Amino acid sequence: MRRNRQLKSIEHFVSETQVDPDFAESLIARAEAFKAGAKPQLDLPYYAANLFFENSTRTHTSFEMAERKLGMTVLPFNPSQSSTTKGETLGDTLRTLAAIGVQVAVIRHPEDNYYEPLIADHIPLHIVNAGDGAGQHPSQMMLDLMTIKEEFGHFKGLKVGIVGDLAHSRVARSDMAMLTQLGAQVSFSGPRAWYNADFSEYGPYVPLAELAKEVDVLMLLRVQLERLSANERSEFSAETYHERFGVTQAIYDSMKPTAIIMHPAPVNRGVEIQSDLVEASRSRIFKQMHNGVFMRMAMLEAVCQPH
Repeated sequence: MRRNRQLKSIEHFVSETQVDPDFAESLIARAEAFKAGAKPQLDLPYYAANLFFENSTRTHTSFEMAERKLGMTVLPFNPSQSSTTKGETLGDTLRTLAAIGVQVAVIRHPEDNYYEPLIADHIPLHIVNAGDGAGQHPSQMMLDLMTIKEEFGHFKGLKVGIVGDLAHSRVARSDMAMLTQLGAQVSFSGPRAWYNADFSEYGPYVPLAELAKEVDVLMLLRVQLERLSANERSEFSAETYHERFGVTQAIYDSMKPTAIIMHPAPVNRGVEIQSDLVEASRSRIFKQMHNGVFMRMAMLEAVCQPH
């Protein structure tokens, strides 16, 4: 009964700040139940639209698979062919979708906190944030937590190292906050210039060679070249980055036998991780993707429960 009360309280799912440890555990339990074959608890029909204003493979298709597994009807939406190209606001686009019967909109948008004015304006449908700029990525956070819980059975005392493009990562921001609440010890590595006060509140910077030996979870982040300045992109060397901050065979071999590697993907093979290690025995990268469908089912069910 406790799980149902928690789920009914979520009208929109947009930020890690909405999730406390108890709610996180209940979502993980529900996702695991879906993975084991549990049936959805939705009053159908339900109509969903996925509005992705940034490119995506994993998150977009994962949400659509989750929606279809829940029995929802998914309306196609292509931003390049929508009225947003004519100057229509995102709010009016959502009002239009709501007017024709869409009840939930999954949105990825390049603007940080795009959802705040939409919620303040009482847009008449449920909003699920599939990533906002360099802000939040709550569904990735939750599928990461599910993957860690499946592996270790708990969070308290686990050592988690988050490595890579911290400055531009919504995954790092979402994960570090929730992992800390759940009792994990978080540390960071990667280019030192990308480690700032936002991260120092949650854990120290540790050189990768040292960090890799200590952690239970090595969570890699994609270098987001599309968010770097032109000067930063021109100076970036994939080979140099991999040598200094990537998981090479030597780094992999130095890890504890029980440690795992995670990555939100897409993976830049030969940059964040040596190509032949992407599917190595300690890698959980594709398991994260598999778990993502079931976690997104749990999240969608949560916002669509009667309020």
